[in-house]
Amino acid sequence: MHERSLPASPNWYCSRCSDVNSSGLLGVGAKNIIYLIDVSASSCRVAGELVGHKDFVSSFSFCQHAGQSHICVSSSNDGTVRFWDADNKVLIREHAAHQSPVAAVHWSPLDQNLVVSGDEKGVVVCHWHNTGDTASFFPEPRTIFCLTCSPHTWSTVAVGYKDGMIVLIDVSKKGEVTHRLRGHEDEIHSLAWSPLAGEDAFFSRPEDSEANGGVAAGDASGCYLASGSKDQTMRIWSLTKGKAVMTLKLPYLKKRGHTVDPGVKERLWLHVHWPRERPTQLVSSCFGGELVMWDLTKTGKQRWTLFGTSSEGQNHSRIVFNVSAVRLQGDRELLISTSMDREIKCWDLASLDCCWTLPTLGGFVYALAFSPVGAGCLALGVGDNMIRVWNTLTTQNQYDTRSFWQGIKSKVTALVWHPQKEGSLSFGTDDGKVGIYDVFSNRPPQISSSYHRKTVYTLAWGPPVPPMSFGAAGGKPSYSLYSCAGEGVILQHDPSRLSGDASDIDRLIRDTNSIKHKLSPHTDLRWKPDGKVVAIGNEDGCIDVYGAPALKLLCSIQQHHKIINTLRWHQGHGAPPELHCLLASGSSNATVYVHDLRAVIENPPESPVVMTEPFRRLCGHTSKITSMAWSPHHEARLVTVSYDGTAQVWDVLPEEALCNYRGHNGYLLCVDWSPVDPDAIWTGGKDFTLQEWRVSKQEFTKPPKGKKMVDLKEKMKANPKQKRKNKKASVAGGATPPEMNGDPVTGGEKAAAAAGQELSGEDEDDEVGSTNSPVPPSVSAAFDTQRRSVTPAKSKDKPDLALLKKKKPRSMLPVSTSMDHRPKEDLLQDCITLASVKHSGAPPAGCVPGQGEHVHLGLFSDRQALYRMFEAEEEGHMEAGHFESVVYLRLWSGDLQGALQLATERGELNDHLLSLAPMAGFEVWSRTAEAFARQLCLQEQYLKAASHLLSINRLYQAVDLLRSHKLYREAIALVKARLPADEPVLKELYSCWAGVLERDGHFSSAAKCYLAAGASFDAAKVIARKSDVPSLRTAAGVARISGEASLAQSLALRCAKDLALVQDWTAAQDLLSSQDSLLVHRLHLCTAELLAALLSDPQPCVSSHPWASPGPRPSSIQDRVRDVWEEQFGVSQTSSGQRGAAALRRELTSVESPTPSANIPLRQVQLYSSLHLTRAVLSWLLDDAGQLMTELWQAAAWLRDAGPFSVSAELSRLLFPDGDISVWSRKHPKTLEPTEEEAKAAASSLQAFVQYYRLYRHWWTHSSQIQNRVPLSAADSSPGDGVKDGVVNGGVSEAEGSVCPAPGSPGVLDFDASVLLSEHHAACQATQRSVREIQERLAALVLQHSRAQGGQLHPGEKEADGPIVQTSTARESSDSQGSADAGQRPEDSETLLSLSTKMSQQQKLLADLPDTVKMFPHPDVVECCLVLLHLSKSSPSVSEATRQRAKDLLRKHGTDPAVLKASQRFLH
Repeated sequence: MHERSLPASPNWYCSRCSDVNSSGLLGVGAKNIIYLIDVSASSCRVAGELVGHKDFVSSFSFCQHAGQSHICVSSSNDGTVRFWDADNKVLIREHAAHQSPVAAVHWSPLDQNLVVSGDEKGVVVCHWHNTGDTASFFPEPRTIFCLTCSPHTWSTVAVGYKDGMIVLIDVSKKGEVTHRLRGHEDEIHSLAWSPLAGEDAFFSRPEDSEANGGVAAGDASGCYLASGSKDQTMRIWSLTKGKAVMTLKLPYLKKRGHTVDPGVKERLWLHVHWPRERPTQLVSSCFGGELVMWDLTKTGKQRWTLFGTSSEGQNHSRIVFNVSAVRLQGDRELLISTSMDREIKCWDLASLDCCWTLPTLGGFVYALAFSPVGAGCLALGVGDNMIRVWNTLTTQNQYDTRSFWQGIKSKVTALVWHPQKEGSLSFGTDDGKVGIYDVFSNRPPQISSSYHRKTVYTLAWGPPVPPMSFGAAGGKPSYSLYSCAGEGVILQHDPSRLSGDASDIDRLIRDTNSIKHKLSPHTDLRWKPDGKVVAIGNEDGCIDVYGAPALKLLCSIQQHHKIINTLRWHQGHGAPPELHCLLASGSSNATVYVHDLRAVIENPPESPVVMTEPFRRLCGHTSKITSMAWSPHHEARLVTVSYDGTAQVWDVLPEEALCNYRGHNGYLLCVDWSPVDPDAIWTGGKDFTLQEWRVSKQEFTKPPKGKKMVDLKEKMKANPKQKRKNKKASVAGGATPPEMNGDPVTGGEKAAAAAGQELSGEDEDDEVGSTNSPVPPSVSAAFDTQRRSVTPAKSKDKPDLALLKKKKPRSMLPVSTSMDHRPKEDLLQDCITLASVKHSGAPPAGCVPGQGEHVHLGLFSDRQALYRMFEAEEEGHMEAGHFESVVYLRLWSGDLQGALQLATERGELNDHLLSLAPMAGFEVWSRTAEAFARQLCLQEQYLKAASHLLSINRLYQAVDLLRSHKLYREAIALVKARLPADEPVLKELYSCWAGVLERDGHFSSAAKCYLAAGASFDAAKVIARKSDVPSLRTAAGVARISGEASLAQSLALRCAKDLALVQDWTAAQDLLSSQDSLLVHRLHLCTAELLAALLSDPQPCVSSHPWASPGPRPSSIQDRVRDVWEEQFGVSQTSSGQRGAAALRRELTSVESPTPSANIPLRQVQLYSSLHLTRAVLSWLLDDAGQLMTELWQAAAWLRDAGPFSVSAELSRLLFPDGDISVWSRKHPKTLEPTEEEAKAAASSLQAFVQYYRLYRHWWTHSSQIQNRVPLSAADSSPGDGVKDGVVNGGVSEAEGSVCPAPGSPGVLDFDASVLLSEHHAACQATQRSVREIQERLAALVLQHSRAQGGQLHPGEKEADGPIVQTSTARESSDSQGSADAGQRPEDSETLLSLSTKMSQQQKLLADLPDTVKMFPHPDVVECCLVLLHLSKSSPSVSEATRQRAKDLLRKHGTDPAVLKASQRFLH
């Protein structure tokens, strides 16, 4: 294996991508490989790899149990979970229970067999290592970011989600959720359990506990859990309380060179680690890569301490992703951290200092070069946009590296040290840039102003060639920098003046060697160490050797037949002279050739020599050669690297393979021999690693072949090739995890690059290079993304167009083209025939160019022959149906009108043909434009068709076209732009469009059309169709502005009523105040607002006026209404005109009021009641007592019939506080003495209901039974309406619910109860009850008859209809059984005829009663009798006369069974 190695960078944005076991073996997931690293307090060493995942590794965990610490588990985006033996580096088992990318995995610290994993869909899977069984749970439909198993309870697992939720599940109960911890606002990056069970106090002082929300006393039953989130906070959660007990916010730390703005949300990954045996300390990452130690017992700035403060540069320079801990012998605890800066650091937890740093690589290793001056100084060019310079000879730090990124914005693909100047390193990049770094300074590099168009493959220092003039005598450097790139050009740069233009050496080669033909693109160049000659490799496989300084061509080596990838001259120092002129070359044909050019160099020939045989041929590689290096310690010993994934050492002279190195996972790209150790070679490649290995320790001698080669290729193809959809999107989107095996192009793929394929499209693996480079925050801000921004998988339904072969366009001349695909003999004969035609003047016999077998010669002969060829081609196109090609052929031949006519007939006109039509005249152009418009209509391109009609001044036709296809908006725009404002067609368009919009429900747009057309009435009506408050308000405003007064009033009134229903009184009054004619409706809303305020509606109002707020109330509501009218609206008894009471009452009388119903909402009921109350107050102002009394009765009737009992009782109290309806007002002395018969009846009814409410109030207040909630029994209630039944049965009304009964002696009735005992109304109510009872019996009898006629019904119908019959007879049967006096009821034997006779008799009795008795009813007289008799039983509050009258009425009219039962105790 290898000696030293720089591994691939750990994967970013993973919650647990590294872990370390008790023996100090660190596992790190990088790309799809897990690197194993032996760590100690002083050093580290890459020990091996675990290879097998097909996508990048997302999580990794060791088993921490004794005897199993070498067993580990990993998860991947390929959806698999794999168990590994880290000692033997073999796969134990693979589980594929997940259907989505796995986000996290953890090996339980309590159960040595339990492993828990979670994927991005939210599925949690338990894996049992000993049995191989799995169990899946789905606790939450969220994206899992992290999870961790409890160290105290084996079945408890904490799961962190992307949305900030933390869930604790019990895997022993099928994933049952035990806690949901809410508090974080963004994704959970990490979770850590407290190392000790129980919940001990964090704070040293109780006041600190209170201030920080912690716990002051410990709790031994629970456990603490720490979480880190993207919301920049950490929280400590108590499982006993199920909530956070402490919140830690990350400190903003100043870094050298810039400050942190707290207002700017920085890139962050917040990892937390709870050290073992340190329950009061917590380690976390921070914004800029710092590690922070938190002391949970302290507060303020004393709470946290930074790692690595003892010396400069110890901390990471970018955010930290993972921290894992290991305790070595001697109880020394180390922390291992991985970061975005591509470094793995080891920390001593006791001193908080960095022990060592291991650099890692985030891209392909494209180039490596040892300095010829600084011994052991190795430069690396990597695909992560950085150059590393490694001092490989240092003894204190094995990995003493420096990184250079300034001025580099692309992959570093070429490196070369200056042959004499120490520290001068030139580099080339993927984007064609060439620069020079001074590695011993901190200055940015010098960048050449001459850029290559494609990737720079090769750099070389050599002597200057013309036109540049150099020379040591002048104090100028004696070396030029040469660069070769993918476009095949070699540029010469002046290192002392890189801002100047570089020169292309091809011009000098042409001039010196008198070359007229095109030079083959160059792919590589190497100067001989003595600077006398230069070898240049070309794309066609030829190697040209030129002599300096004029670049005279000495020889051309034509042995390779594929692109030259690499050239190397044998070193000149210490080697025999016969080896100085050996040139090794590698190409894409896998064979290495060595050429001896000593004769050509020492004795330059007069004319170039062509060499076709090599000096030595080295065969063994199975794929293209990418790089090579001669040993500086041996004679004629060469190492080569190849796409076959191996490095091969050769002894060139005997053509012997010495050893083969196979330690890389993927193809190799660069190699160099150690300048100080003859046995050490360094290689780098696609697997993101640089490896040092020894020749003497290799077990293989040649590259693998046969089955071995197949196995190696399978190993190399562990990652399927994944083409990136859009590389630019990846760069802009930020840091995505490294993708797997792409298809890189390196030095070995220069042919493809020269043919137009850039290196930047080469490797899909080297993705990290352009997105994850450790640049400063100002540069790296553009790369800030989250882990989950991975390029989405390609849809199975949509093929990737980038992978499809580009379709070749159809030939315009297929007939003649096909003639060029004949046999070679025929093609050669064509040349003889064409030469005869061109030079002899007369074609051979039977040869007519452009016709028959010689149709293709028309292209090379005269114009007439070309026309003949066109005719033949047109016939072919017509037969094939390619009429468009026929049109173009006619166009080319000058028959423009014929071409247009043909295209019109075929319907194949296009913009190009129409643009040519004016060449044939105005008539042709106009006719063609009109035909093209018709064609566009058939293709549903109406706007384009209208535009072409406009071009020929067919305006009205264009408007009709747009209107007919419902493009009204465009048609209106066109008319308004081109025609006068009073054009009739404009109004017609607006009206048509408005109708369409109105049908589709776009009322506001339709209204705008109506307004534009001058139809304001229609505009307001269409807006009002929505019928909501905003629409009605807008419609009223539109109508008012437009002069539609009546419509405006109607709409405003509708809107105001809707506002009143939601009790937005202020908005309703404001709306009506804009129109003086709506004054009476404002008075109505004023009355309604006062009524709602005084009735104490439990639902709060939206807005109200100050005058409606509760305050010192007057004696009655009518007094308050009158006062507000006079103060706010100027309406009084003395006002006249439009504000006069008479005019206002007339206007209000026209407002209809429906019949009261129990289905009307209470607020609507109050609105109708307030309408009648408004009319009553206006009648009061007019001194019309009769109308006043009628309207008052209507106001009370609304709340009595449709509202709750308590609201009706409260209204009667507000109207008549003294209980006397004759006293109407005390503030404005007024008594009610109606004279009309109807008014008197209304007054009597109103007085009866006032006394009725007072009767119940007296009962509730003084009855001793109400105290224990035991009023009259259920049978004592009257069979009246449901509201009153509830009250009689002991229910307390809402208004009186707060009244507490006063036990003791009941008081005397303070009102005259005789008004409740009306003989006429008792008789009327008894008759009405009889009518209802007979109607029920008739209905039941008819139902039974219909069933008998219909025969036996379905059992389901019997069950459904049974309750209906039972309902009508249940009361009768129960009453007959419960009452001894009832006797046998005769209803059971009654017939339809007898019931009809009884119904006629009762209806006649009802008709004989006075109309006023039926029009103005009283409270249920029987009910009142029962209440009065009940009160008289317990107190003398009811007079003897009243009791006797109540008993008489009960005996006479209390015939209902329930009443009879209730009255037994009073009548006997």
